[in-house]
Amino acid sequence: MCGSNANTITGTRALILVGGYGTRLRPLTLSTPKPLVEFANKPILLHQLEALVNAGCSQVILAVSYRAEQMEKELKIEAEKLGVELIFSHETEPLGTAGPLALAKNILNASSEPFFVLNSDVICDFPFKQLEQYHRAHGKEGTIVVTKVEEPSKYGVVLYDETGCIKSFIEKPQEFVSNKINAGIYIFNPSILERIEVRPTSIEKEIFPVMAEQNQLFAMELAGFWMDIGQPKDFLTGMCLYLTSLRQKQSSKLHSGPGIVGNVLVDPSAKIGNGCRIGPNVTIGPDVVIEDGVCIKRSTILKGAIIKSHSWLDSCIVGWRCVVGRWVRLEGITVLGEDVIVKDEIYINGGQVLPHKSIAASVPEPQIIM
Repeated sequence: MCGSNANTITGTRALILVGGYGTRLRPLTLSTPKPLVEFANKPILLHQLEALVNAGCSQVILAVSYRAEQMEKELKIEAEKLGVELIFSHETEPLGTAGPLALAKNILNASSEPFFVLNSDVICDFPFKQLEQYHRAHGKEGTIVVTKVEEPSKYGVVLYDETGCIKSFIEKPQEFVSNKINAGIYIFNPSILERIEVRPTSIEKEIFPVMAEQNQLFAMELAGFWMDIGQPKDFLTGMCLYLTSLRQKQSSKLHSGPGIVGNVLVDPSAKIGNGCRIGPNVTIGPDVVIEDGVCIKRSTILKGAIIKSHSWLDSCIVGWRCVVGRWVRLEGITVLGEDVIVKDEIYINGGQVLPHKSIAASVPEPQIIM
């Protein structure tokens, strides 16, 4: 906590919707709760916590329902470092995207200041300060951050007028009406809590349309990149966007050297052998060992993994403490769960391998490997 002045900071609180089993990001989430899976060498949730703290946030509520103990233990340490108070709000049943706000009503109502709400799967350049200024300027009950996407038919589209006032929502439109979608980042006045009960409720389908009808909801367009990284394909796309953004803003954090191509993030404790070609768009975690002659592109290698000599990886996520043998080829959004061993000279295309398995035969077609 930031001491006695915590209550005087504006925009002091946030609620992050952490619920969910992380099924879309299996097999990684069989070992680790999704918010703790490392994205660009940092737990997904930590990207959000750091951005909130930078915007002056002193209290963050995590709405959790699944495997909360492990999260509490690991996040308490990070929260202390950041100087932010973490409150865990436990759901006994999944409450959707609105119910958790009602569950935390007493905490959120403790101040009349607006509070942030965000989905835990979102990565972007979090615009919390601009969002708060914009929200206070229009003076209505809520503001949604919207972002442009290539395929609006996969999402819910937001329609609003030139002032930013939201008029309506269209779920997964089959014909083009707009390419602006809900980015899963909001700011609300506490009065929104009067609209929500403690029961499973969708904020997008049940609460927002009513607010829009009453002209109480505005949209703020997001500058820069955005991705929902809740599944492997989007996780890797989000990593590419994040590394591009890092190149523009803090290029010194990226790795350079012999055999490094494009944007590559390498933990200082990782070891890379001779004659490797790493990149573009690769993240290499702590204590990773990459032997000689390895080629890796568009992939994330998590803590403690070993990639043996002359292996070739493209569009993969290699889980914690995996061992990938010599002359192995992994591609097509292959995801190895924790502690998977891939024997020498194996080919895997789009395989999702459950933790603690040993793979001794090639997998030419995408499938889940039990």
